[in-house]
Amino acid sequence: MHDPIADEVRRGLTAPAKSLPPHLFYDEEGSRLYEQITELEEYYPTRTERAILARHAPTMVALAASDSQEPLSVVELGAGSADKTRLILSALVATQQRAVYLPVDVSPSALEAARARIEAEIPGIEVRPFVGRHEAASEAISRLGPRRLVLFIGSSIGNFEDDAAVSLLRAVRRGLVPGDALLLGTDMKKSPARLLPAYDDARGVTAEFNKNILARINRELGGRFELERFKHVALWNAAASRVEMHLESRVDHSVRIDALGLDVSFRRGERIHTESSIKYETPRVDALLRRAGFEREQSFSDDARAFSVHLARAQAL
Repeated sequence: MHDPIADEVRRGLTAPAKSLPPHLFYDEEGSRLYEQITELEEYYPTRTERAILARHAPTMVALAASDSQEPLSVVELGAGSADKTRLILSALVATQQRAVYLPVDVSPSALEAARARIEAEIPGIEVRPFVGRHEAASEAISRLGPRRLVLFIGSSIGNFEDDAAVSLLRAVRRGLVPGDALLLGTDMKKSPARLLPAYDDARGVTAEFNKNILARINRELGGRFELERFKHVALWNAAASRVEMHLESRVDHSVRIDALGLDVSFRRGERIHTESSIKYETPRVDALLRRAGFEREQSFSDDARAFSVHLARAQAL
């Protein structure tokens, strides 16, 4: 049977500069660890964005609905536990009583937990989970109709280089009609002294989360990674305006991956690039949105402008 995870692992670990795609973090264990990260003192993005949504959710919903009399449906890319999304959904049912919510995520366990919680806490919301990558959800989005609000929050867009981010947003745009809305969360550029602790916390939860990508390869592909042979590295790449996460080999060694029939050699100090998190300035956000077929209408930020949630409108193609 064709296994896309196996293909991605083979491709990433045999490349001259080793890498693994960040969506591989999110098996059941990775999703659990990520939820722990969002509650850490150092990890400001989640609580900052939650505060923005708590303050402005009714305004965001009203703007997304515009002057249409059609009911608004909500889509969320990378929904995870959908904790912050409940603020938007609660504001929505306060205005139209019932709504469909389509959460998209690669983790079935996270989606099931989100479905159970939302349906119990917010009567009037019908949850239709979609298990898969963001790019695969365009057709499901288009079937929702007639008016849609797409959430891509948590600064998840920052995991993608600009061209890949535009391709993803274009795929979303293909499932929409002019006038549909997008809420895009972006972590804004700031001092590395504030940024880096969010990706290298004192308790080591982020390190455990990063190494779980190797543990997942062990569990699912018969990998023989010894996790203590790798250390978690978070660094600021000023030229690309991004925080990068890597796994660095502590020693020269080789790792067998049984399902791939592959032996992967590592030099001491060699790194696997597992994630990038771009930190934005508003002109860069505007450029991404315009290239993808959206126009930013309004941005909502905390007082320190550390994080922003942008409401954009789908334009005619």
